[in-house]
Amino acid sequence: MDVLERIGDCGVVPVTVLETEENAVPTAKALLAGGVDIMEITLRTKAGMNSIRRVAQNCQEICVGAGTVTTLEQCKQAVEAGARFIVSPGFDRELVKWCTENGVVVTPGCVTPTEIMEAMSYGLRVLKFFPADVFGGLSAMKALSGPFGNVKFIPTGGVSGKNLGDYISAPFVHAVGGSWLCSKQDIESGNYDSITAIAAEAIKTINALQQ
Repeated sequence: MDVLERIGDCGVVPVTVLETEENAVPTAKALLAGGVDIMEITLRTKAGMNSIRRVAQNCQEICVGAGTVTTLEQCKQAVEAGARFIVSPGFDRELVKWCTENGVVVTPGCVTPTEIMEAMSYGLRVLKFFPADVFGGLSAMKALSGPFGNVKFIPTGGVSGKNLGDYISAPFVHAVGGSWLCSKQDIESGNYDSITAIAAEAIKTINALQQ
């Protein structure tokens, strides 16, 4: 199973913000205990890069990726650290070109027809839709799926356990991303049981829709 298939099979991509790298592996294991084997660690903090490295080396059951990647240099460093996929908030031609040429899965943020068409020109068919709630959510993605029927989205921003079912049941949604799965508060307080419970509830919701 390749990385995009694995993301789609899981259905959720936890957007994880870590202030200290020591919390990386316990958070990964908490997600795994809840049935989530995907983890996007953002580069919003100084601990992000080393957190990716720690998870890649010490929790190999997790498919770890780098989020909030905004430069090609960050992208290369993240892949070197062990990131198996790259998530960018917007479309950067240089970054996407390097990833596609080097066999690295990348899901850039694309919310307009022009951005989607440019991403498609590089062979991409799964794209991040961010921030989903600001740019029209399900109704916007449904409209875009008309002319771009072979493209699927990973909406992030405004997605939560409450509306997960609405998003994940849409045929144009590949998976959903969100920070509700492992909040900064739970991570920093060491409340890993809560992360496991929230992850398990998300998987339960997804499984119920697939039956």
